Amino acid sequence: MKLEGIRVLDLSSFLPGPYVTLGMADHGAEVIKIEAPDEGDPGRHIGLADGAHTVFFRNLNRGKKSVVLDLKAPADREAFLRLVDTADVVVESYRPGVAARLGVDYASVASRNPRIVYLSISAFGQDGPYASRPAHDLAIEAIGGLLSNNLGGDGRPALPAIPIADVTAGLQGLAGVLMALLRRERTGLGDRIDISMHEALVGAMLNVLGPTLAEGRAPDTPNERTTGGAAFYRLYDCADGRQVAIAGQEPKFVRTLLRALGREDLAPLCERGPGPHQAPVVALLQSTFAAMSSADAEAMLADMDVCWGRVATMPEALADPHLAARGFITRDADGLRHIGSPIRFQYEPAMPTLVTPLLDEHVSLVRD
Repeated sequence: MKLEGIRVLDLSSFLPGPYVTLGMADHGAEVIKIEAPDEGDPGRHIGLADGAHTVFFRNLNRGKKSVVLDLKAPADREAFLRLVDTADVVVESYRPGVAARLGVDYASVASRNPRIVYLSISAFGQDGPYASRPAHDLAIEAIGGLLSNNLGGDGRPALPAIPIADVTAGLQGLAGVLMALLRRERTGLGDRIDISMHEALVGAMLNVLGPTLAEGRAPDTPNERTTGGAAFYRLYDCADGRQVAIAGQEPKFVRTLLRALGREDLAPLCERGPGPHQAPVVALLQSTFAAMSSADAEAMLADMDVCWGRVATMPEALADPHLAARGFITRDADGLRHIGSPIRFQYEPAMPTLVTPLLDEHVSLVRD
């Protein structure tokens, strides 16, 4: 596999850091998860369990090894640094300054192993006025402007269903590590990577930044292109209480559906761009879908060249026949489901090890 022979020391917990190392483990890296004494990664205790582990922990930490070290203890710190001598990557998610106090910061690690690629993921990055401020995903979504654009039906900010700052920071971290490893092949030197969840989130909102960057104003969320102002980028209620999403604004998609409904004359309203002028098209689609069940809507749309989706429950989403056909939902030896790797290679594809480590299961890596 692509990363076979790469040793990763994972000092992170919760979601962003483990998401980075999950991607590496799925593609062959040896990931040694360094956990705190007693309870280990808090993810071991988040949410429901369907076996020996919580689903949260299992799906982020499969295929890794677990070693418990108290980095405040000199002997355990030295044990970690001995691992550093043979490692390629270190990932940590402490608040800035903590790693230095523990003696496992980049300077300490690189002095022993200058080839090390050292990734720090934190809420606001390693410097700046917010660097020492604690924050989890929701606070970053608030400060970064996402929540002001993520409005519920009452026009108020709504809680997103996924931790987008965590996930985007993890993806940027993975990209950074892989780029640094590529550079190391050319120069022989490692690097230090500073990933800010705040910056990763703002950097992921390029589709809604137009009004602010171009005109210095806040987006008019209900009337913008992807947040409510386009008839062909909205949710519509069906007669059975379910919804369908119409989600393609290109003229060819607009005209295909409107032609089928006998109202292609309304297409120019959509082609003018988002805004209140599209109200007649919204009204047409609302009345059309309100008169049919979501299954009937699905049957009507299935044969059209239109971007659409029936709003699925999570059980429906995981049972989707397309995911099944691509083998994305897999089962381990105990029959427990795992989410597959979304990074697909033609050569040397991911081969996730569907085994989740018990706390300190691999202590022999650091103990004689």
